[in-house]
Amino acid sequence: MASPAAVSSPFHRLASLKNPTISSPVNATSATSTVTATTTATTASSSSPLDVFANDPILSAFLSPSFSSTSFSSAALSSGSPASTAERLHHAIRLLENQLRSEVLSRHTDLLNQLSSLNHAEHALSTVRSAVSSLQSSVRRVRSELSDPYKSIKSKTIQLSNLHRTTELLQHTIRALRLSKKLRDLIAPAEVEPEKLDLTKAAQLHCEIVTMCKEYDLSGIDVINEELLWVKEVGEKLRNEAMKVLEGGMEGLNQAQVGTGLQVFYNLGELKVTVEHLVNKYKNMGVKSVNVALDMKAISGGGAGFGPGGIRGSGTPQIGGGVKAREGLWQRMGTCMDQLHSAVVAVWHLQRVLSKKRDPFTHVLLLDEVIQEGDPMLTDRVWEGLVKAFANQMKSAFTASSFVKEIFTSGYPKLLSMIENLLERISRETDVKGVLPAISPEGKGQMIAAIEIFQTAFLTLCLTRLSDLVNSVFPMSSRGSVPSKEQISRILSRIQEEIEAVHMDGRLTLLVLREIGKVLILVAERAEYQISTGPEARQITGPATSAQIKNFALCQHLQEIYTRMSSMITGLPPIAAEVLSPSLGTIYGVACDSVTSLFQAMIDRLESCILQIHDQNFSVLGMDATMDNNASPYMEELQKCILHFRSEFLSRLLPSSASTTTAGTETICTRLVRSMASRVLIFFIRHASFVRPLSESGKLRMARDMAELELAVGQNLFPVEQLGAPYRALRAFRPLIFLETSQLGASPLLQDLPPSVILHHLYSRGPDELQSPLQRNKLTPLQYSLWLDSQGEDQIWKGIKATLDDYAAKVRARGDKEFSPVYPLMLQLGSALSVKAPGSQKS
Repeated sequence: MASPAAVSSPFHRLASLKNPTISSPVNATSATSTVTATTTATTASSSSPLDVFANDPILSAFLSPSFSSTSFSSAALSSGSPASTAERLHHAIRLLENQLRSEVLSRHTDLLNQLSSLNHAEHALSTVRSAVSSLQSSVRRVRSELSDPYKSIKSKTIQLSNLHRTTELLQHTIRALRLSKKLRDLIAPAEVEPEKLDLTKAAQLHCEIVTMCKEYDLSGIDVINEELLWVKEVGEKLRNEAMKVLEGGMEGLNQAQVGTGLQVFYNLGELKVTVEHLVNKYKNMGVKSVNVALDMKAISGGGAGFGPGGIRGSGTPQIGGGVKAREGLWQRMGTCMDQLHSAVVAVWHLQRVLSKKRDPFTHVLLLDEVIQEGDPMLTDRVWEGLVKAFANQMKSAFTASSFVKEIFTSGYPKLLSMIENLLERISRETDVKGVLPAISPEGKGQMIAAIEIFQTAFLTLCLTRLSDLVNSVFPMSSRGSVPSKEQISRILSRIQEEIEAVHMDGRLTLLVLREIGKVLILVAERAEYQISTGPEARQITGPATSAQIKNFALCQHLQEIYTRMSSMITGLPPIAAEVLSPSLGTIYGVACDSVTSLFQAMIDRLESCILQIHDQNFSVLGMDATMDNNASPYMEELQKCILHFRSEFLSRLLPSSASTTTAGTETICTRLVRSMASRVLIFFIRHASFVRPLSESGKLRMARDMAELELAVGQNLFPVEQLGAPYRALRAFRPLIFLETSQLGASPLLQDLPPSVILHHLYSRGPDELQSPLQRNKLTPLQYSLWLDSQGEDQIWKGIKATLDDYAAKVRARGDKEFSPVYPLMLQLGSALSVKAPGSQKS
């Protein structure tokens, strides 16, 4: 017979619950008795686990309804042998699990037998319908039998869960204490020698301890609470030391220190928060430096300390304090630039290390922990804040302080230089291969745009200063007055000062040059208003009139401005010349206009003298003509006109023309004189080629005229050797007229002469029936010459070819078979020379 303990065991009651109660009511009593007997026989030989638990001084606590895992763990830890206690708990858990498993397995066959067939189940259901009352009574009996096993199983399940929780709590507590001991062992030597402290490892241990206590709720354990207080103190020390290392590395640009500091905060799990704090700190430092630099109260206090005076509340310097306040403001701005540089470079260095360093265990890039995809970079955030603060302060200073506005407007080049030096320093120091620079080109432009309000004021001030000076030199109220050399030099000196003030900055130099261009246009307009026109300005027969002398002075002044301005921009980039080119062209044009009418009148006069060559007789034969060494009358008149023009006009316009010409520089007047001399030579050669007939003595006379012309032009107008093609044509035409017709085709002299001159000269060697275009069209020499001025060599050749065709038609009409030797030569030379001259060679 089974013992009472065995019968009352919850495991035996569990076995009775699993009796085959689904069978018919008829067999219910017999089945119950059979299961009970089997259960009794099975468990009789073994004792109940509850008896074992009740008799054990440690495990008996788990049978109490008021069991506390925290109290039990604290008691186990304070007992001095927590490991053995944990081992006994594991043994108890295994015992309960084995007991539950055996109870279930022992009933496995009976449970399967109840599902033998579907028909049996249907029969059982029909039986249930017919015997509901019997089943209800059975259910009541089963319910009463199940309540005790259910309570027992529920209690044991709670006990098992408590055991599991306690075991885990003990394991995590032991783990936390071991980690804490490691941390103590790591911290202890550092108390004597702080430099030996491994911050990253200590931070890792600290993070593991704190994380474990939070995750497994170990805070209720006394020993853990004591350790957490110490761990918290260690954490503060680690943060302080890591922040010192991190900030020291950022200020000294030491990658190793910055990397160490970042790794410590990463191990502490506080990397993103720390980086955000540092970025905001440096941004606020930069913003504060901007506010301090333009703090008018501080400047006022500083100015008052320098001596008498200071700055009034309106921002205007008092007497005696302006210079000191000005120096103080610039000094503050310099300090501000240094602080902005330090802040930006420090944050860039932090960003650089973040973008390179990975955690040695997880290989996570630290930058990815701080910045998410699509977020701005750290330097962009800092720079945006600094530029915004700087722009606001600059705008406020411009509108609220006349003192600061005046200093920064007049000293804008210095202010711009400070900004550009800041940008250049940051760009240079953050130009590292494979790393983003601290400032983008757009960011640089934003900083320059922040002071654009002062740039506009500076350029306006520059234009105003120069315009006022020009207005005082060229007053609109007095048209007859001409500025003095000193006044023109003052304008040029002031322009040079404006350029020198900004020459260190190319962009600002171009902006100033645009303002200078406006001033030069103003000078040209005022000078043009002063130019005299009318007959007095164009007369060339008498001495220079007062109107001409005034025009000469204006021309020389404008020439001085043109030359000096061209010299000023010589050392500047080519774009500087492009900026001033329109205004300098206007100056040049007005200078030319002041004397062009005079030169044109003189050219017309000299051309009229040359046209008198057609009134001379170059067909005279005889010794008297050959022995006459005097120049032709028209040439003598030409020489007199040139000499008069030189003495009365050019001497005033070109007081040192010889030295100027030899020096290789050409002024406006020398260019006009050069053009006049070239025109005279070409005009003479053209009309000399028209002379027909031309005898041998006539050739000698023409040669003497050419020599006299060369001498007159060279001595009084321009050195003929420097005239180029016109001079070479004159020197070639002189021997050409003495060559035999048969020698002309192969003569090298043809290379220096226009084709039209050669062809027109050949008419003088042909028969009378070979008419020139002048004769054929019944034109005067002047009319034909004007036509030649507007035509190219190809068109001139067409007119000559028409006369040759007329001549050939006349010869053929007579029945002659031979042409004059000039005819085939003109066809040959005309065709060849016109091909060699692709463009029109105009005189």
